[in-house]
Amino acid sequence: MAVRAAVLPAIGAPLEITGIELPDPAPGQVRVRLAAAGVCHSDLSLTDGTMRVPVPAVLGHEGAGTVVAVGEGVTHVSPGAPVVLNWAPSCGSCHACTLGEVWLCANAMNGAADVYARAADGTDLHPGLNVAAFAEETVVSASCVLPLPEGVPLVDAALLGCAVLTGYGAVHHSAQVRPGETVAVFGVGGVGLATLQAARIAGAARIIAVDVSPGKEELARAAGATDYVLASDHTAREIRALTGRQGVDVSVECVGRAVSIRAAWESTRRGGRTTVVGIGGKDQQVTFNALEIFHWGRTLSGCVYGNSDPARDLPVLAAHVHEGRLDLSALVTERIGLEGIPAAFENMLAGKGGRALVVF
Repeated sequence: MAVRAAVLPAIGAPLEITGIELPDPAPGQVRVRLAAAGVCHSDLSLTDGTMRVPVPAVLGHEGAGTVVAVGEGVTHVSPGAPVVLNWAPSCGSCHACTLGEVWLCANAMNGAADVYARAADGTDLHPGLNVAAFAEETVVSASCVLPLPEGVPLVDAALLGCAVLTGYGAVHHSAQVRPGETVAVFGVGGVGLATLQAARIAGAARIIAVDVSPGKEELARAAGATDYVLASDHTAREIRALTGRQGVDVSVECVGRAVSIRAAWESTRRGGRTTVVGIGGKDQQVTFNALEIFHWGRTLSGCVYGNSDPARDLPVLAAHVHEGRLDLSALVTERIGLEGIPAAFENMLAGKGGRALVVF
């Protein structure tokens, strides 16, 4: 069956919106009709080679939809069920999984090397980051499908698959923000907006949003920011001025650039925690001297997928949505079709907007 999809033909090449042929689900697979897919900066990182996947590939890893058909042996979902796609399924048996650190699963990306569909001319296609959500329908491993809890709108639920799990997990799992603490969030894109909401849910007393764009202040404050700082060479100084010259208890960096990682570190109080969520290139070198590491006593940590276990965390997030603490629609600044994805990438590069959502 032919469906429309956004195909990356080669690294550095423009996306092609074209028809592809999907097979019926094999044993252990599920076919899903997409309701929506978020446009994440990681998708942009795949197009320029910052992150590597086999090509040609159908991108998109943040999505939700309805099960169309299931292969033999699939029992946890059935046709007609609303689901969220999980782009990083854990194998359950590697060293990280046995430690309970499923977000670091060594085999999570194995499916990205598979051939899952074919272009109209017969060319093999790979599923970018396992789930190929930039398409009207997709066929994925059953491990990539999570039942959507009741009470969450299906279109908005797409955001749970990456931005919200990452932002919420950065606050609650990685940084472990406690009530009354102060938090700075660097980068007010989709993940940054989710992080701001998560900090508010955690009970942070002061939440400082940092971004290069003055146009994002309203978005940031709506998500929970109490203060807004335009990124500059003086960002850390401004944040310390807002916090009694101490710095914040927690900084969360959602950009992935050396300058913002360094600024997040410098904005954190002595003994505080700096969590890096943003994915940067190998050319983004961050330097520290040995004396300052000792003197400041800060913790600097990476954060993969929010250090989240999607099967565990999805019901928690759904409860926050159901009870009005988490507003998924507030993360979305643009609703587009497949043809709008390239422009959404351009907006990301220009630092505009929050999350663009492809609605099918």
